[in-house]
Amino acid sequence: MAFYENLHLEKGMYGTGKSFSQVLEAMDNSDAYRGTPLEGLDAYQRQLKRFDIHVNGRGSDRVEKFFQTGDSAALFPEYICRAVRQGMEQENVLPNLVATTTQVEGMDYRTITSAPLEDDKKLKMVAEGAEIPQTVVRTQDHLVKLHKRGRMLVASYEAIRFQHLDLFTVTLRQIGAYIARAQMGDAVQVLLNGDDGTDKAESIFASGALSYQNLLQMWGKLAPYRMDCLLGGTAAIQNILALPEMRDAQAGLNFQGTGKLVAPMGAQLLHIPDVPDGKLIGIDHTCALEMVQAGNVQTEYDKLIDRQLERATISTIAGFTKIFSGAVKVLDYTA
Repeated sequence: MAFYENLHLEKGMYGTGKSFSQVLEAMDNSDAYRGTPLEGLDAYQRQLKRFDIHVNGRGSDRVEKFFQTGDSAALFPEYICRAVRQGMEQENVLPNLVATTTQVEGMDYRTITSAPLEDDKKLKMVAEGAEIPQTVVRTQDHLVKLHKRGRMLVASYEAIRFQHLDLFTVTLRQIGAYIARAQMGDAVQVLLNGDDGTDKAESIFASGALSYQNLLQMWGKLAPYRMDCLLGGTAAIQNILALPEMRDAQAGLNFQGTGKLVAPMGAQLLHIPDVPDGKLIGIDHTCALEMVQAGNVQTEYDKLIDRQLERATISTIAGFTKIFSGAVKVLDYTA
């Protein structure tokens, strides 16, 4: 009998400061399975194979399959976390905005920032013996605000025990999508106002309808940063796509054939409903925004294992902060 088939699983493997998968991997390292039929499976997937649990596809099992034994029941919270993460990844556009992601252990985190003046951005020649210009990096004078986002999962074991896991996964993925959208809203607010509400992005005001000249103006204002990402709500994106300069044959073919949005000035155009009407946000995503996470997706594992669902929360804790304020500009226009 293979080693992974002898592991004892219990709820004590959760809440250790590491994810359930990390705990499993430490006990049953995947490197030991190289060159075997189990190569390519992680430690959690090997446990699903051990208990013959199929979570997707036409042959997916019912929810009750997880609760055949105490050991297999311990796999259920991790199944929920993975399904929620899948939904977050499918909906998530944050990787297109975030320069770096920081994992923290608690709720208190103070980041660093730098706000160079225009003169500081130029690397001038330094005469012999002269003082070299400085770039000042300091810690923020306030903590980054972290927000807990999640959903309450309300369902008795009796209500879902006969449901197939692939159908239940669809529901969990939607919960993940809701969380991702809420986090996107948090990121937009930080880009506009800073994480403490005092670091407002510089606005470029334009009267009348959006024009190509307005986009060029924002592109120029971001220099020396590079405008590689452009965020707008539904109306703003429609206005951009309707501009004469955005309606050439190749651009139209790409959008109509693939759904890929036109890229003004080479910037990635992102449809973000949380951006207020009449505003466009241009950023250099390589240095504008930091995402701070306190762990990954969390579940109430006691309820999910012992009480077989009932009411359990699925949540994640994250926040955002600006790194270089000058890497964000807002075009404010009246549509």
